[in-house]
This record gives sequence, structure tokens and C-alpha cells, in this order.
Amino acid sequence: MTTTTPPVNGQVIGLAHYASRAVLETLLARTGTTFHQSVALRVVSDQGGTVERARLAARLTGALKIEESAARRTVDEMTALGLLAEPTADNVSLTEHGAELFERIRTDGNAIAARLYAGIPAEDLATAGRVLTLVTERADAELAGA
Repeated sequence: MTTTTPPVNGQVIGLAHYASRAVLETLLARTGTTFHQSVALRVVSDQGGTVERARLAARLTGALKIEESAARRTVDEMTALGLLAEPTADNVSLTEHGAELFERIRTDGNAIAARLYAGIPAEDLATAGRVLTLVTERADAELAGA
């Protein structure tokens, strides 16, 4: 019996997203970290370890499609947990604990990704990346016009 490969569509994308997200969530559960917190850790790390609080909330809102109040709560939770510090009224920075946690999540997450993407030709991954980036841009434009 031959399995036919379905064309890419929202269902195929969604199934891949939820399956890989479930794998990531098992990693995050072991660290006591929420998905939103893991995204925030990445944003702060990508900004060199310090970022304006408002910029972090805006990045979470845009990337996760959540309300600004939920993004601010995530930042407040992380400060309360000692993952972020507030060196100034407008900025947050990774604490040593936050940086160590992010490094652990990143390392383990990269290992998961390596297993999930193993054996897929680079050109297929590049094509999928282009298609999904275009779909994301179009969906963001739809949301902006709504």
C-alpha cells in the first residue's frame, strides 16, 4: 500500500505544528517553563540578554498572537521567578538562572529538532521554509486588515 503525500494546507501545517509542539512541551514541563516563557527567553537572549520591556511584550504579542496583557503577565511571571531582572524601569535582562535555563532549553530543543528533521533533504527544508514564511506573512496581513 502506498501512502499519498497530501499537498500543504492548513491541516497539514497544523498537524505538524501540534505534534512538534507537544514534543517541545514535554521538554518544557521538565524545566517548569511555559511555552510563552520559553519564547520570551529566546527573545531576550537574541537581543544580547537585555531588552526593553515594551519591546519584549510587543514581540510576544506579535509572535504568539496573544493579547498585550498576556504578554506583560508573562514578563511579570518571569521577573517573579528570577528568570529576568529589571536593571532599569524600562528594561529586563536575563538573570544567571534565566540564561542557564534558556541554554538548557535551546540545547535540548536543538537535539529534538535534529531528530525530527533528520534525513529530510536541505532543498525540501528550504522550500518548506519559503512556503511557510509566505503563509505567515499573508496571515499576518489578514490579521492586520481585520
